[in-house]
This record gives sequence, structure tokens and C-alpha cells, in this order.
Amino acid sequence: MLRDIERYLTCPHCALGLALDAAGRTLRCGGGHAFDVARQGYVSLLPGDAHTGTGDTAEMVAARADFLDAGHYEPIARALASTAAELEAAGLVVDLGAGTGYYLARVLEALPGAVGAALDISKFALRRAAKAHPRAGAVVCDAWRPLPLAGAAADLLLNVFAPRDGAEIHRVLRPGGHLLLVTPTTRHLAELVGALGLLAVDVDKDRRVAEKLSPHLEPVDQREVEFELRLDHRDAAAVVGMGPNAWHTAPDALAAALGALPEPVAVTGSVRVSVYRRPERACRSSSTPMG
Repeated sequence: MLRDIERYLTCPHCALGLALDAAGRTLRCGGGHAFDVARQGYVSLLPGDAHTGTGDTAEMVAARADFLDAGHYEPIARALASTAAELEAAGLVVDLGAGTGYYLARVLEALPGAVGAALDISKFALRRAAKAHPRAGAVVCDAWRPLPLAGAAADLLLNVFAPRDGAEIHRVLRPGGHLLLVTPTTRHLAELVGALGLLAVDVDKDRRVAEKLSPHLEPVDQREVEFELRLDHRDAAAVVGMGPNAWHTAPDALAAALGALPEPVAVTGSVRVSVYRRPERACRSSSTPMG
């Protein structure tokens, strides 16, 4: 619920704190700016000149919801939840690029004392995220702009297959707070990449991600999570339609390529779960990787 996270939110125009009115229908700041809560429970904190054309469409969000609800990425959710529990995170958990709130909900289940903020640029995704967990609120914002969160507000930040700005993550994490980052390896969905002509993972992705984060955060741990997916053609179409490939794949060509595949088709799921920390000057030398 937005009421759980209002104390962490800031105005996108003047950066002052926000508070809900008694009815819970409007967020207001001391500078006189007001933001109405949508009937689905989310609020948009995009500045007026923000461009929202890159957000996931309703069709992409529906495909993602179907795919995730079927449990295909359960190993990823389980890895995030268990790592968050190891870190003993409390306070605010931010999911940057939260989509439907699937991963945030699983992490909050592992952290009974925490509240969650689902951040995404797609209002279609946040209509679902607003209802993903009773301790989570949903906010429309742009990952490439200043986030509508107070500095040092978050104990934990999740980023799963989503854009990220290292400087902003550093700003909103408390000293000693952690980032849980999920990125695909080159083996992720490899069988579909070849058969359906999908976008391949850049072999230099890990290096580029590390280079962009290293000025702001220090690496703590990294582990690979690999699993087998057995997908019928409908689920294979969903995994294509829920991500960047949806913008690059013609429906007729996809249907023809899927028809040539066995059913179910065995597909590799392969991701890297990386843990980063915002340094604390007084205790940087005392950190040790998790086992």
C-alpha cells in the first residue's frame, strides 16, 4: 500500500517529502504539488516533461504475468528471496523496474518487517504491482531520471532484467545497503534465441555492468542460477512477448518459427545474481562475501 511507503517518497518537481491525504487519494508536498492516486492503487511521480513511450505495453505485461504466474522463473524468485533473507534486510525494499511486482512480493514474504516500493515506467505493469503484496506500494517513474525517493531511504534495492543508474542507486541506498542485481548469462534462453532469431545477450554485458556500477557500489557476492524450462508453444511465445524481443519480432514470423519447434521445448534458464553494497567508510574493510 502507498501508505506504507509515503514517508520515503519525494516530489519529482521540488524533491520535498510527500504525504497522503486522509482519504489516501492524493499525495502532496510542501511546495503545493499534488499527485492523484489511480483507482488501481498506483501513483505517477513522473515530471511533466517525462517521456513514457518505452514502458511495457498492456500486451507485454499480460504475457509476463502469465509466464511468471506459471512458475517458470521460480528459481530466480527463490534465489532473490533467500539472498535477501541472508542479508537480513529491513525497512524499505525498492524494486527498480518492478514490472508486475512478482519478485518484490517474494522478497517481502522473506522479510516480514520490510515494506516495498515497486518502481516502473509502465502504468500497465504497476496496475498489477499495486496489488502484488499488502506491504508494497507502486510508483510510476523513470529509471534514467532522479528517482522520487529520499536519499538513503532504502535498505535493499532489487533490479531484475531492468535499467539501472549506479549514481541514483547509490543515492537512495542507505550506507551499507545492498543491491540485488539479476542479469542473463549468454546461455539464457539460448535454444529460443537460435530457433526464433531473438536478441542474444552481449558477451561483454557483465563487464559493462560492473564498470558502470563500480564507481558507486562495491561487489560483495555473485552466483549463477541455472535451470531447465519445459515450455509449450504458448509459454514460449509469452517469454518472447514479455521482453525486448516483443519490439523486434513480427507475430507471423514468430508463429511460424514456433510451429517448427517440439512441444514442449526444453530451454535453458541462466542468470547471474550479483550482490553489491553501498560502502560505509568506517567499515569497508570488514565486508566478507556471503557463502
